[in-house]
Amino acid sequence: MKLLIFILFVTVSQPSFAQELRIGLLYSLKVKRVSINLHQGNYSVIGDSTDLGKLSSMIVDITGKNVKVSFNGTYKTFEKIIVIQDTVNSALNVKALSPTSKQHYYRDNLEISSDGSRLRVVNLVDMDNYLSGVVESEGGGGRHIEYYKVQALMSRTYALKNEHRHKKDGFQLCDGVHCQAYHNMLRHTPKIMNAVKATVGKVLVDQSNYLVASYFSANCGGQICDAAHVWNTSVSYVETFIDTFCIYTPQATWTKSIDKSKWESFLKTNYGVTEEKYGDKIYNFKQQQRSAFYIHPSLGVPMRDLRVKFYLKSTYFDTCLEGSQVVLNGRGFGHGVGLCQEGAMNMAKLGYDYTQIARFYFYNVDIIDSNQNNFFDQGVSLE
Repeated sequence: MKLLIFILFVTVSQPSFAQELRIGLLYSLKVKRVSINLHQGNYSVIGDSTDLGKLSSMIVDITGKNVKVSFNGTYKTFEKIIVIQDTVNSALNVKALSPTSKQHYYRDNLEISSDGSRLRVVNLVDMDNYLSGVVESEGGGGRHIEYYKVQALMSRTYALKNEHRHKKDGFQLCDGVHCQAYHNMLRHTPKIMNAVKATVGKVLVDQSNYLVASYFSANCGGQICDAAHVWNTSVSYVETFIDTFCIYTPQATWTKSIDKSKWESFLKTNYGVTEEKYGDKIYNFKQQQRSAFYIHPSLGVPMRDLRVKFYLKSTYFDTCLEGSQVVLNGRGFGHGVGLCQEGAMNMAKLGYDYTQIARFYFYNVDIIDSNQNNFFDQGVSLE
């Protein structure tokens, strides 16, 4: 009966506001073998339609389009393995063995299958448990609860807006920065769950009642970036403005030196910009305000291309030539669009609540309850 109920639960089409999510784990690795161990509580293991018994530990390998399970001293092959919690607040220990990874801990249920080339490991997780893990992964410990609330608001909005992002992969969102960092279940900061519960169902929408693209980055460097500088498209509710809340924080500034010849080679090869034509100008650049292009738009050198090529923390930097080195003095960490996490942390310390913080970073937006059916009756696109 337990198996039948679970199968019906996971296969019936759920409405968009359902509270269970399918999160692809270990997504950045092409996992061939994984170990699953009991961390707390109790779990049962189901192989296709066969009840294999209670979980203590098991190893799962890929074998073509199926998976092979080492469980209780036996080896069996199935299309899919489902690990179901028998008691509330049970948790699993998940570790990739080929290639290897650190141990990770997750609540709720697990599904393991093959996509033909690697294992597909999916956490079937309650929205609140997922968000708590994301907020701790993104924000760390020791923060003010109003920061945790605004991060929960951002992350919930993101999850609902992007719930079909990995549809072709057999799940909704992945565990990496491609979606949102989800390294583990909530482990060290209990008040994060209080923040998630305090904002339950709350999402950020624009004036047309559509979920916003809830961009956030570690530190904007003192000026929020125009989305068009990063993705070539402006966003009505994200404007560039000066943000003084983050300028004295740990990730506000950075410095990096790059060999002069490598710098010129990249500019010459990709954009035809040479020292012969432009002189030392190509090594000396002052960015008074955030710019989309290096030195001048006419040169056609996007700042984002320089960031990618030279692994820079942000596109908000000045350059100067010192001997054979191009020295970059930069500000911020990340793309700088939308919510500045370190700025939001400082705002929370100064007494701003999460709604004020959200509206500081996003223009002309509303915070509404996504659990109300009339929200989803208004034709809101979650794609």
